[in-house]
Amino acid sequence: MTKNHEPRTPSDRPSISPSGPSGRAGSTTDPQITLRSPAELADALPYMLGFHPTDSLVMVAVHGEGGRFGGRLRVGIPTAPAEWEDTARQAAECLVRGSERRAGKPDGIVVFLCQDPAGGESGQRVMTRLRPLAQRIRLACGALDVPVLEALCLSGGRYWSYCCPDERCCPAEGRPLAATGTSVMAATATFAGLRVRGSLREIEGRLAPLCGPVAAEMERALDRAAAALVPKILDGATRQEVGAETVTLARTLMQRMTLAPPVEAGPRADEWDDALLGHDEAASLILGLQDREIRDIAAEWMEDEEAAPALRLWRALARRCVGAYGEHAAAPLTLAGWVSWSTGDEPTARIALGMALEADAEYRFAQLLHHACNEGIDPEGLRACLREERRRREPRRKRAAATRPPGHRGRQGRRASRRTAGSEQ
Repeated sequence: MTKNHEPRTPSDRPSISPSGPSGRAGSTTDPQITLRSPAELADALPYMLGFHPTDSLVMVAVHGEGGRFGGRLRVGIPTAPAEWEDTARQAAECLVRGSERRAGKPDGIVVFLCQDPAGGESGQRVMTRLRPLAQRIRLACGALDVPVLEALCLSGGRYWSYCCPDERCCPAEGRPLAATGTSVMAATATFAGLRVRGSLREIEGRLAPLCGPVAAEMERALDRAAAALVPKILDGATRQEVGAETVTLARTLMQRMTLAPPVEAGPRADEWDDALLGHDEAASLILGLQDREIRDIAAEWMEDEEAAPALRLWRALARRCVGAYGEHAAAPLTLAGWVSWSTGDEPTARIALGMALEADAEYRFAQLLHHACNEGIDPEGLRACLREERRRREPRRKRAAATRPPGHRGRQGRRASRRTAGSEQ
């Protein structure tokens, strides 16, 4: 099945990476790579973030005389220039204050403005258009007593420096970026185990809602599932029984994906996964995951052989949250972000969690995970809690099944809503 994604604006919610590619501030195991020029800085950016940023303002804190890189912040470039001053101020404050909490106040900041040409623009025109934003960022950082050491614009396969006036090294037409995978930086990063997971736009596209006729069909399925949930609860089904059906369905779909791995990775793999899910199955599961307790059970599928099919399922469900059900994507997007973080893919985790908060800014689980990931907290603490809860729940479930009389239906549920009985997030 073919999907056409609508153009989207990158999240304006800052994603901050703690220092070092591992995400641990001050980690002694981080590879040491020396960058000596604007060209090397530009080449290093995707390896620092884990992806190629698109339509993004990226700021990197620098510490000490040797210029050790610290925390990194990425935020979407607002399309309206009237918003640039607030964006510059908020981004500078966010990075500086966050750095102060983790590794001390930065001694400088490196800025990247990344935006490809559009509508017949040249890269040089993009650089000129974004110059006022670069200036506002320099002023915002200066107001916090942190100088901008370098500010680069990356556009159309070239880079420009906003700080260097020397035409001999930084000509007006810019300089070409190194071809992907051909530089010394690329070789060093590969040796160190650093990965670039495509572009920001590509990663977001794998989580974005479906479009076209398939989206209309999916929205009708969601309408049917929502309408069916009300009589199901009014018929006497307890919240636990509805939840058990949701968990069973999720496990069934994960098993289906395990038995049918995609032949290739990327968008083609997503099309394969989309074909494995029926609209009605996806709709029932999306609505079921709005319940906090069911979502927390799903969050336990975060490691070992469960992680890969769970991630495929959450991505596929996020793509099915179309039309009026866009807010429902917060649950599968948060689960996708959590599995990514739990399995070591922090760049994708930040993107997925940021998109979850775009879908529902008040979704508490996404808020907590986004903050913890940005702060460089080890996810093992949450993994341990979820493992323990799973161990406690399994004996309870088995005892309840053994003692429940035949035909037992339990108490009537109170309401069928987006959160399936009004559970908190």
